[in-house]
Amino acid sequence: MYFSLIMPHPDRELAAAHARLSGPYAEHQWLWRFFPAEAGSPRDFLFHRREVAGRPRYYVVSVRAPHSDDPSWLVQTQSYAPRVAAGMRLGFELRANPVVSRRVDGKHGRHDVVMDAKRRMLAERGLSRWVEWKPDRIAADGQPDPRPQLYELVQSNCSAWLEARAEAGGFAIDPACLVADAYQQQAGKQGQLHFSTVDFRGELTVIDPDRFSATLRQGIGPAKAFGCGLLLVRPLP
Repeated sequence: MYFSLIMPHPDRELAAAHARLSGPYAEHQWLWRFFPAEAGSPRDFLFHRREVAGRPRYYVVSVRAPHSDDPSWLVQTQSYAPRVAAGMRLGFELRANPVVSRRVDGKHGRHDVVMDAKRRMLAERGLSRWVEWKPDRIAADGQPDPRPQLYELVQSNCSAWLEARAEAGGFAIDPACLVADAYQQQAGKQGQLHFSTVDFRGELTVIDPDRFSATLRQGIGPAKAFGCGLLLVRPLP
């Protein structure tokens, strides 16, 4: 396995910007140029994009080392074989696509956890639309029932989603340090919602080194082709 940093060359940023189109679909297709393969080959890399001083940086974990003849991009690569042990504490960052499986109108599919929570809460109150839930709403028992803010829904529901997957991933999360924010809905064709992303950061403890190593290689959750799922970790002081 390899861990790579791909970023624009300082003296060729304009050329780099022209080479890279924006948006999750174009971005995914663009990154394939660093991993040339026959048409139809399965994707064998995960990536995470981060903006640093207004410039994109791509952190990539891959089976093959990336390669590019484009001088407008710098590629720094090293072997990736993290040594982890049970009890090790690490800081982490993750961009993920939190979804739950639901059967709606007789069809089974994946649903954004934030939108799913909104639908559930509306149904519990006999409401059909979010705007109908007024800030000064009073519940049937006479208690105030204000509509929650979006950041509250993201933090509570997305945190629960990640915590539910931690054990299978070989780690435990410190809930006091977990932050879930930067919720964004990514539009698909014709402007329809295709998937959403949430950024997580916090601290974790390794509980199963083998499963955790697999998680570092394979990622967490769906939409990995669009920059989701790569777990970035760092030692804690």
